[in-house]
Amino acid sequence: MSEKSSSSGSDEDVDPESGQPVELGGVLSKWTNYIHGWQDRWVVLKNNTLSYYKSEDEREYGCRGSLCLSKAVITPHEFDECRFDVSVNDSVWYLRAEDPEHRLQWIESIELHKQAESGYGSETSLRRHGSMLSLTSAASALSATSTSSFKKGHSLREKLAEMETFRDILCRQVDTLQKYFDSCADAVSKDEFQRDRVVEEDEDDFPSTTRPDSDYLHNNNGSKEKLFPPASPKGVNGIDFKGEAITFKATTAGILSTLSHCIELMVKREDSWQKRLDKELEKRRRVEDAYKSAMNELKKKSHYGGPDYEEGPNSLINEDEFFDAVEAALDRQDKIEEQCQSEKVRLPRLTPVPPGDAYSTIGTHRFASKPHSHSSSLSSVELVSASDDIHRFSIQVEEMVQSHMTYSLQDMGGDANWQLVIEEGEMKVYRREVEENGIVLDPLKATHAVKGVTGHEVCHYFWDTAVRMDWETTIENFNVVETLSDNAIIVYQTHKRVWPASQRDVLYLSAIRKILATNENDPDTWLVCNFSVDHDNAPPTNRCVRAKINVAMICQTLVSPPEGDKEISRDNILCKITYVANVNPGGWAPASVLRAVAKREYPKFLKRFTSYVQEKTAGKPILF
Repeated sequence: MSEKSSSSGSDEDVDPESGQPVELGGVLSKWTNYIHGWQDRWVVLKNNTLSYYKSEDEREYGCRGSLCLSKAVITPHEFDECRFDVSVNDSVWYLRAEDPEHRLQWIESIELHKQAESGYGSETSLRRHGSMLSLTSAASALSATSTSSFKKGHSLREKLAEMETFRDILCRQVDTLQKYFDSCADAVSKDEFQRDRVVEEDEDDFPSTTRPDSDYLHNNNGSKEKLFPPASPKGVNGIDFKGEAITFKATTAGILSTLSHCIELMVKREDSWQKRLDKELEKRRRVEDAYKSAMNELKKKSHYGGPDYEEGPNSLINEDEFFDAVEAALDRQDKIEEQCQSEKVRLPRLTPVPPGDAYSTIGTHRFASKPHSHSSSLSSVELVSASDDIHRFSIQVEEMVQSHMTYSLQDMGGDANWQLVIEEGEMKVYRREVEENGIVLDPLKATHAVKGVTGHEVCHYFWDTAVRMDWETTIENFNVVETLSDNAIIVYQTHKRVWPASQRDVLYLSAIRKILATNENDPDTWLVCNFSVDHDNAPPTNRCVRAKINVAMICQTLVSPPEGDKEISRDNILCKITYVANVNPGGWAPASVLRAVAKREYPKFLKRFTSYVQEKTAGKPILF
């Protein structure tokens, strides 16, 4: 991947003159849709906008899409170290860088552009966005809330009114006691002043008057002191100190009692409000969960074709959703096929069948003149044309043919491992459940009886690639990689994708054989076997999951004698078909989905193919 800028989140990412992040451009893989998958695109990050072009050379033709990054969410993928998603509302870009280092560079550059656009990250912006709430408005809101809350609490309001009354009483009592204490202090000061004067008179020995002995207090040392009786409490402005003290104690007790009552009411009110808060929080949690669920469903519907919902080990789609999506896609394909068939029926046949068709005369086909060589390894049958059909896969082909003739034609009635899953008229479909490392490898066998066609005709149309697309509706495209011989080819084909399953491709060798029965009472057998091989010209790719197959179409023709001297007609022939399929789909598709699809598609394939052979051979000479 080429980049115009190699810095990541450093000062080099910012233009020193303008202070804006520099432009970044390079090649990223972008998820287009589930058909084309990841495609390389030229992506440009400039002026807080992410744009992409088909290539760097096509920038002059304009971008194919762009996202404004102001409200974008960048999400590095949890498992893919090179992938990151850029989402704006319902629009999501899935992008992959060349390596984790380039992914980190793109993510940091995008975040830098977002910061530059929003203003976050600078000192000025921090001051601007970090403003404090107004204390006045907060206090007002708290006051309003408290007032509205207390309106319903009559008991608490009454107790608060009592607190106001107690406060007034207490204030008056404090004033009264303060006056009492001030008066006491004044009386003590006057008494000390008078005592000081008496002491001075005694020292000067000049008593002014003779005082009676009763006016003096005699001390132990024989000296006399003037008696100044202390002021009684009632004598100071008429205040009853004891009574005031008792009243003060009663007031404080009332205050404490009322406070206890208020606290009790507040605790009860707090419990009530806590319950209301818990209910509101629970409602909020439910609403948030519903919102998240709705958003997830919306994203799932909007981006259902995204890479996170396709088949894989970390797919976000569950098994039920996977099955529903596959079934819906198959239904759409069936409707399209029905429309195509109806249009073909309405179109007139412009070109008649040429008289020199491969089936116009018996013996003109290339298998008719091949020499016969008996094979001792097959006791009751012999391989025709095997000795002439020599190529590097000859041994594998013969082993496959012998295996199918030995095991595939065995009766299913006595084997308990085979389950009958479909029975429609002459057609029966059996399945044996086998899993290996979590991958469904169920062998499948179907038997059918078709009137009016021979085993040679059925195997020819099944093997011939020239008519493959006429009856096979599941193939997107195919090509013959190598022609090994007249009877064996190597084919590469890709099947139509059924989302969310990954697209599958198959590389297989296809060989056709006629096997003669040694017992004249047994019918001859025609067989087409397709089995997976490797080839240098068709290596596995990341676009498709390579499936492995081992498939055989085995046909025998039964002829009933015509009446009288009449020639054998198509009314006298019956083709018994045994179809065997062993498929390893690979990938991560759920087992239940694979089994359901097989149960649905195999019978449809047999009916569609045999009807096609009957239509193509109607009115033509019989080819045995």
